[in-house]
Amino acid sequence: MHILEEKILAAGKAGRTALIPFITAGFPALDSFWNTVRELDAHGADIIEIGVPFSDPVADGPVVEAVSREALARGVTLRGIMDLLREHKGEVKAGLVLMGYLNPFLQYGLERFAREAEEAGVHGCIVPDLPVDEAEELRDVLKAHGIALIALVGPNTSEERMKLYAEVSQGYVYVVSVMGTTGERGALPPEVPEIIERTRRVFSLPVALGFGLKTPEQLASLKGRVRPDAAVFGSALLHHLSEGKSAASFMEAWTN
Repeated sequence: MHILEEKILAAGKAGRTALIPFITAGFPALDSFWNTVRELDAHGADIIEIGVPFSDPVADGPVVEAVSREALARGVTLRGIMDLLREHKGEVKAGLVLMGYLNPFLQYGLERFAREAEEAGVHGCIVPDLPVDEAEELRDVLKAHGIALIALVGPNTSEERMKLYAEVSQGYVYVVSVMGTTGERGALPPEVPEIIERTRRVFSLPVALGFGLKTPEQLASLKGRVRPDAAVFGSALLHHLSEGKSAASFMEAWTN
């Protein structure tokens, strides 16, 4: 069993939804980013997704896009992220996942990236612009270094296509709650239970729900099989941090 799957299942055995905060590398500032990661880890994060900033983040809403551009302006690069993770390897107990677009990984070199990611303690990758039909090379390179390529599925993903992902996926499956970009939303779309049910019919992996989560109350209506095993939140956290508030105070709402 992959370590990311273990992290989520352990939370479930403890009677809670696993928590997966997303934070862009270099945010809120270069000198405070890693302290924020530590704070998320200390206050209940089971897995932490670290965003690799990119100039054309097609799947991201305005909050994540703005933060990504700020990070690029500050000089954040994939090489810098890898160096930082290597420097602090072993300092957090949460699983670590890098989320980014394909171009920076290709420019870095896939084998080099996978090797250095393993050395830096990375457990998984999410690449939103890489469909399953084109993912074999990266998936195989990552798998050789113990790193899971996380599947993204959504409202428009048929069961037949989900089966293609399920045959090769590890860690967990990331269910996108809506078509479109990331961002805070007041309520989950009514079709979310059906999407999660469809995902569970196909995947044996834990199900994480993201895109639009702002508060734990949004999950209140999801019970039984349609309640996700993990909650992913990014824009709400970034907005909270941009107001000068702490990661700890944001996590409190999800852990109390």
